[in-house]
Order: sequence, then C-alpha cells, then structure tokens
Amino acid sequence: MDKSTVIGLIGGFISVFVGMVLKGAPITALNNPAAFLIIIGGTFSCLFIGFTLEDMKKFPMLIKHAAIAPPLHKKAELLQLFVELSQIARREGILALEGRVQEIDDPFFRTGLGMVIDGMDPDFVSDVLDAELAVMEQRHAHARSMFTQAGTYAPTLGVMGAVVGLIAALGNLNDIDKLGHSIAAAFIATMLGIFTGYVLWLPIANKLKGQNDAEVSEKRMIIEGILSLQAGDSPMAIEAKLMVFIPQSEREGLKNEKG
Repeated sequence: MDKSTVIGLIGGFISVFVGMVLKGAPITALNNPAAFLIIIGGTFSCLFIGFTLEDMKKFPMLIKHAAIAPPLHKKAELLQLFVELSQIARREGILALEGRVQEIDDPFFRTGLGMVIDGMDPDFVSDVLDAELAVMEQRHAHARSMFTQAGTYAPTLGVMGAVVGLIAALGNLNDIDKLGHSIAAAFIATMLGIFTGYVLWLPIANKLKGQNDAEVSEKRMIIEGILSLQAGDSPMAIEAKLMVFIPQSEREGLKNEKG
C-alpha cells in the first residue's frame, strides 16, 4: 500500500468535511442524490464518451495502482547485479550469462539480455528496447489521461449542477425557508465537482505519472547496463555509468558499504 496515497485521501476527506462542520455547514447537506448523480454519473458518462470500453475496464485497476504501486527493482540492487554479470562475462564470456537469464523476473530485462547473448547487433538491441520503452510510456500516458480528463470534467459539471439547483431555487422565491435550502443544495454540486476533481482525479493522475517516471528511469538504467555488457565494459566502468541513475543522497551510502 502506498502510504502517501492513503495519507492524502484521509487528509483530504478530513480537511474538507471537518472544515464544513467548523464553518457551520451541516454534513446532512451532503444527502443530495441529485448532486451525486450529476457529478459522479456525469463524469463517468463523459469518460465513456471520450474513451473506449476497453479503456474504461482498466479504470479500477489504475486506481489500485495509485494505491498500491507496482514493485520496482531497487536501483542499488540493479547496479550490483550488473556488476556481477559483467564480472562473469569478462571471466567466462557473454554466453556464460545464459544461465542467469531465467533467474531474472523482469521481462524487459530478460528480453534485452537474451538479445545480447544471442549476439544481435548493438544498434538493433538499443532500437528494440527504446521502442518498447516508448510504447510503454505512450500506454501509460493514455491511461492516466482518463483521470486528467475526469479532473477537468468534474468541476465544470459542478457548475452545471449549481445552475440546475439555482433554477429549482427560483421556483421558491415566495418561500424564504425553501429558497435558502434550495440555494444551499445547489452549491453542494459545485463542492462535489471541485472535491472529486482536485482531491481525487487530478492527484491520482499525478501519482500515476510519478510511477511512470520511476519505471522509465529503471528501464533506462537497464538499457544502459545491457548495452554496457554487450560492449564488454569493465565492472568498474559499468558501475560508473549506472551510478548516475542513483540519487546523490544514496551514493555515499553505497560507497561506504562497498568500502
């Protein structure tokens, strides 16, 4: 479970709804089925119009990914693995790595290393891995655009919900009590639109972008390591190349451990 996502969601709900109470707005005002229908139903209706059914089937899975990030390799462990592979390759030749391929659980890593062992051209290996990475980025960008679009639709639908509520309120001009209640109910839709757009959908889109960036960085490191193995670089040279992918704050710790 991604702790920051959980903390953010809990904090968002507490901040808004406890804030309502502190401002004197009754929580019972949220008992407004029409506002929920306009905002939630309207947002998902817009998404179904803008995206395919196959895209929408992935929506729950993407929410799960935002809460539970897919596991990534620790970069320090990747660095150590490439140093070990380069030591084996220099002692026994690149074909000696064939026994290690099946031990690697990452399909991207396994594919790249397999092509190197098969003796494919370095430019070809680089092109294939870069193309796979580009396709992955494109797929991720399309997926998170559903949340970006939802974050755009929801506040606007909130305004529309307020307008609908005010139209209903105008029918109660002769009854002050009903008029006040109708105006308050009208702005519940606006609040829900802003809340879902800026506290849920857009932050989830940003979370997915951060996960994509982390995965891209990991795969860039893998590509660099694979091409260095193929070029026959020394373990020290590979370590120096891959160290640039590790945050500066972690490098000193790695050097101390090595020392």
